[in-house]
Amino acid sequence: MSTCHPMPNTPLSLAALSLAALSLAACTLLGGCAVGPDYVKPVTAAPAAYKENRDWKVAQPADTADRGNWWEVFGDAQLNALAEQVEISNQTVKAAAAQYEQARALVESTRAAYFPTIGLNAAATRAQGGRSALASAGRNATASTGNTVSLSGTASWEPDIWGKVRRASEGQASSAQASAADLAAARLSAQGQLVQDYFTLRQVDSQRQLYADTIVAYQKSLQLTRNQYAGGVVARADVVAAETQLKAAQAQAIDLGVQRAQLEHAIALLVGQPASTFSLPASPLAAVAPPPVPQAGLPSQLLERRPDVAAAERRVAAANAQIGVARAAYFPALTLSGSAGYQGSALANLLSLPNRFWSIGPALAATLFDGGARDAQTRQARAVYDQDVALYRQTVLTSFQEVEDSLAALRILEQQAVVQDEALQAAQESVRLTLNQYKAGVVSYINVVTAQATEFSAARTSVSLLGSRYVASVQLIQALGGGWHATSLPGPDAVNAADDPALH
Repeated sequence: MSTCHPMPNTPLSLAALSLAALSLAACTLLGGCAVGPDYVKPVTAAPAAYKENRDWKVAQPADTADRGNWWEVFGDAQLNALAEQVEISNQTVKAAAAQYEQARALVESTRAAYFPTIGLNAAATRAQGGRSALASAGRNATASTGNTVSLSGTASWEPDIWGKVRRASEGQASSAQASAADLAAARLSAQGQLVQDYFTLRQVDSQRQLYADTIVAYQKSLQLTRNQYAGGVVARADVVAAETQLKAAQAQAIDLGVQRAQLEHAIALLVGQPASTFSLPASPLAAVAPPPVPQAGLPSQLLERRPDVAAAERRVAAANAQIGVARAAYFPALTLSGSAGYQGSALANLLSLPNRFWSIGPALAATLFDGGARDAQTRQARAVYDQDVALYRQTVLTSFQEVEDSLAALRILEQQAVVQDEALQAAQESVRLTLNQYKAGVVSYINVVTAQATEFSAARTSVSLLGSRYVASVQLIQALGGGWHATSLPGPDAVNAADDPALH
């Protein structure tokens, strides 16, 4: 593709118009001119390595678990079934798919300007002439009545000499690619949110199970205290303390129902089902660490693995093409048009040589003065390009931040889990010893309450920590693109094809 760089700010004289007309053939032979800058991908600074990636255990073999249906790495059949429904029934994903279809239609509409417009006209009229002209000539005549029948075809074509249509097509194709990346990003976001909500709900189920077990233990402690009180060993205050502890645990267990209901409703929305008819049976989160997430790779590779980064970059390309469209308005437009057909007074002999007519010819039009409108449109196009470049670079920086955040969260949560397990074991041993001391009458029941409260707090923290580790794993997979790659982006020709894999 050749690129012409004329001087758009020079006033067009008649001589210039003539020269432009003579250059049309040359530009056509050279493949046409495309005014405006050719697109160059903006440069972004990428660090050599992730800061939070040190001492991080990765999956073996590396970089395999997040391909395809990345949620299957967690080995949960119920989760797999729900995640597959997102692709089918999630309305946000459907809206993104419809937006991509709109963008593809715009590509096709823009490319139609490459071809001539052909029309067919047919008309029949019956008319009567006036008497005034005959009367002024001193003649007595009656008004004449006649029929006119015509059949004609028209054709017009504006060659894309300055590359206006070419640049517009480039821009629309880039916008369609951005919409395809938006569709992938919407799909990944909905799937990621579903998996996070699912594990958070399972964490709540684990907490409810913990409360159920704790309430049983508290009921046994209450019964023990009542027996001790009936035997005159302890005071009534110990019984009241045990009852208070039990009722408080029961109230907190009931409060978890609100959070679970809201999470269940959120999952229903993500899978495209009414919250009123959707339910998930309780199933506590398995008390095992989440599976290792594949290695993050190099930061420079992240730019090819994030659909939101790809969408932002494609918008830069589309904005660059619009600069060429704006610059093309400085130059004259050549239109080739023609018409041919038949016109006569009767339909019977319409298609005869005497009734035939035709016309053909070029037209060259140029704007000599517009009060600076074209210059303003060009500056606007450049400003939009600069804005999109800044947004692209900001998206890249945000993607690096999200990966670093997730890496740090996983590493720190894993370290915290080790210490928390030790704290829980110590709290459980403290409860056992304190209960034995209480049964022996060495300590009061307040010591038991304190030890049991410490144990319950440690157990609940352990459950929350496990849920946080699962959520952090999901967030890291999302931050790394969920297995998506820039090679999945449809090419400029694919966005105008009848079927596009990006929709599936």
